[in-house]
Amino acid sequence: MIKYLITGANGQVGSQLVAQLQSKAEILATDRDTLDITDKQAVLQAAQTFRPHFIINAAAHTAVDKAESERDLAHAINCTGAENLALAAQNVGATILHISTDYVFDGKGETPYRETDPVAPQSVYGETKLAGEIAVQAACERHIILRTAWVFNEQGGNFVKTMLRLGASRDSLGVVADQFGSPTYAGDIAATLISICEQIHVGKTNAYGVYHFSGSPYVSWHDFASEIFAQAHAQNVLAQIPVLNAIATADYSTPASRPANSRLDCGKIQAAFGIETSDWRKALLDLKDYV
Repeated sequence: MIKYLITGANGQVGSQLVAQLQSKAEILATDRDTLDITDKQAVLQAAQTFRPHFIINAAAHTAVDKAESERDLAHAINCTGAENLALAAQNVGATILHISTDYVFDGKGETPYRETDPVAPQSVYGETKLAGEIAVQAACERHIILRTAWVFNEQGGNFVKTMLRLGASRDSLGVVADQFGSPTYAGDIAATLISICEQIHVGKTNAYGVYHFSGSPYVSWHDFASEIFAQAHAQNVLAQIPVLNAIATADYSTPASRPANSRLDCGKIQAAFGIETSDWRKALLDLKDYV
């Protein structure tokens, strides 16, 4: 039976990993209360005791705006913590799978980003996640870095839940229409990570490296919100659809810069592991679980 050490087990992807693995694998599911990933000795000891085949790091400081004023904390979790887990994986002969982000790019490109495109993060969050990628690659030769974007799930804080909450309390609202990306259901990210682990475990592949995985089709935040509201109304989750106004990024000031282009090219992961992009619209077909 494959053994997995999972961090961030209460988060969007982590909770999905636990749910999908609990009946077919041996799991050590940890959160910030049970394993402080910034504590190197604690991480090394946990891995030495459990002896996992795979360490999946789903823990992160993901509060993009807060990171601007919490640089040290963001770096500790997103970089030092990731490095500690990679060192632990190297020590016990495990493979580490580390979740990263579209924020490592500057978002100024006109086409979907490939893994080989230049990185240039424009926020503290992006900087610390990129530093984590670099640290993981240096610390463990058996690494998979999975960049994803616009993650949503039935639990945790995310755009879908925010839109449903605002849609139930407002007659109209403005949503940014000049940022484009790939909404990605957390359950599909978890399934992708598990598929990669299983293929590596049986020796089907050892294609370590950096990969992109996100949903399709590409949309703006405004388009995404429109589909959320349409589905919510059709499923009687919302009594009526609020008026949705398209606004520009410049009209919605935030402490951290957001990429205008968050579209990720997922051709590499399809070629290496046979994994297709997920259709995020399917994850909106049962919205009652989001409210």
